[in-house]
Amino acid sequence: MEEPILSVPEVAAINYPGVSERVKATVMDSMVIVFMIIGATYLFEQFDDVSATVRTAAFVFIFGLYDPVMTSVFGATLGHRSMGIRVSKGSDHQQKIAFPLAVVRYVIKALLGWLSLLTVGSSKDKRAIHDMAVGSVVLYR
Repeated sequence: MEEPILSVPEVAAINYPGVSERVKATVMDSMVIVFMIIGATYLFEQFDDVSATVRTAAFVFIFGLYDPVMTSVFGATLGHRSMGIRVSKGSDHQQKIAFPLAVVRYVIKALLGWLSLLTVGSSKDKRAIHDMAVGSVVLYR
């Protein structure tokens, strides 16, 4: 009797998060940013004379670099982590995106706002415009 040929097991299909998970993560990240700005404000109040330059730098760092730093260093923001998703790059989806690409991704995301998410439902890997621009993808962890 002939033995059946064993087939190579198929790789499980990747399940990409939809718009609702991504929106929830964004709302959570917005709350984190607001709390960080409030915290910085209270911290600055503890000192007699904090220059406008220092205040501006703190705001730029918190508002402008939170997402790119978290995404490039940790692969996810706090909002992403809470939703069980991460941002990835590469054919194997295991690489974190480089910081310059994370900055470009965030700038496009911020400029387009909710419009950037319009393409999530129409692409097979549920990529937003800002993901397509830098070659990133959002996956479940």
